Amino acid sequence: MNRRRHVALVDLDGFDRRELEQIKADCDKAIQKLDKEHRRKALAAAEAAAREHGFSLSDLSGSTDAPKSNKPKSPPKYRHPENPEMTWTGRGRKPNWLSEALRDGKSLESFAI
Repeated sequence: MNRRRHVALVDLDGFDRRELEQIKADCDKAIQKLDKEHRRKALAAAEAAAREHGFSLSDLSGSTDAPKSNKPKSPPKYRHPENPEMTWTGRGRKPNWLSEALRDGKSLESFAI
C-alpha cells in the first residue's frame, strides 16, 4: 500500500481564528506523533546494530538508566541576608556574594542558617 499522499493546497482565508488554531494544533500533534515514531525506529535500528556487534546501546553510549547518585543534596548552611533564595551548603567554592561579604569584614557565622 502506498502511504504517500498528495496534499492539495488549502485556501485558509475562509477560516476564522478558532478554526485556524485548531488546524494548527492538529498539525502540531501529527508532527509530534511522527517524530516520536521516527525516534522509536531510529532507536530500534541503533540497538539492533549494537547487538550485531555484541554490545548493548548503553555499553556504547556510556549511559545507564541508573541515577548518578543516590545521595541526598546537602542542606544549605548559609543564606544571603537580603535574598533568602541565595544559599550555600558550605561545600565547594564560596559564592561571590559570600566572598565579597567576608572581604568586607563580615563573619561567616553571621550568614549561618
